[in-house]
Amino acid sequence: MKAIGYHQCLPVTDANALENITLPVPKASGHDLLIGVKAVSVNPVDYKVRQNMAPKNGDYKVLGWDAAGIVEAVGDKVTKFKVGDKVWYAGDLTRSGSNAEYQLVDERIVGNMPESLSFAEAAAMPLTSITAWEMLFDRLQIPTVATENPKTVLVIGAAGGVGSIMVQLLRCLTGVTIIGTASREESVKWLNELGAQHIINHREPLSEGLKAIGIPEVDYVISLNNTDEHYEEIVKSLAPQGHFGLIDDPAQLDAMPLKLKCITLHWELMFTRSMFQTPDMVEQHKLLNEVSGLIDKGQIKTTVAHHLGTINAENLIKAHAMLESQQAHGKIVLEGF
Repeated sequence: MKAIGYHQCLPVTDANALENITLPVPKASGHDLLIGVKAVSVNPVDYKVRQNMAPKNGDYKVLGWDAAGIVEAVGDKVTKFKVGDKVWYAGDLTRSGSNAEYQLVDERIVGNMPESLSFAEAAAMPLTSITAWEMLFDRLQIPTVATENPKTVLVIGAAGGVGSIMVQLLRCLTGVTIIGTASREESVKWLNELGAQHIINHREPLSEGLKAIGIPEVDYVISLNNTDEHYEEIVKSLAPQGHFGLIDDPAQLDAMPLKLKCITLHWELMFTRSMFQTPDMVEQHKLLNEVSGLIDKGQIKTTVAHHLGTINAENLIKAHAMLESQQAHGKIVLEGF
């Protein structure tokens, strides 16, 4: 089968940062589905792994943790899917990725693809949907019913992949006031279309931006990128007994500034359930189906912003470069081999 991989950690400017390769088609067993990959999306985790995780024994490592495709074969323990089903999923960080014609994925982290979306539109959403959902409702436990005093949520980097779905989930499932951050004109326009009530510039002090819109402090801050840069302002902007969630990788994080206000810290990594085979890993199957239903009802739209063509090394390198520059809004997708 065709695949794209790398055998050494190289900068994205190197022509061999990713290479077109050929691998044997894997066979499904146990809870695994063999999925024929039709479209993929590219996320920051792809370039972070490419930069920092060298393959062992001179082998090639295949990246890719966002895909949509068709079930081609099922393992002997599979109960949730059959051959021919259209599916979407983010996969498992510890296994071979979706930048290949065929991939094995545990059925418990796979969902039924929305009927109203194309493969490319669907591929843009699994990883970000899982990350956003788990952060909002499993980690922060933001209420999904109306409360006497509506809560306020500040999403830093809201125009990116995770932020784009997070804003939509907040809009359609909660009654909170949504404040997103963006610095470029196209990003501001994008967030307005997604339903953010307020937008402030993260290149300016967050606390000043909040005061300018009449909201001196917020109940929740979700930092999706550059947490190191914003940390002091995050603490300043949070209300006493507030909640702070993050998904990125700050070089260091001193929790002591959170003590005075009794701020609770929440980490989110959507790969935790699959990496550790947690008893509740099937929750990702369930939430993907929930999001699929919201999409088919027209309550959430795909977050595709860039379609770079077919799935090959040249186009994937372009996608990695876009993400490394932090110049992309929405999601980057590729389709077909």
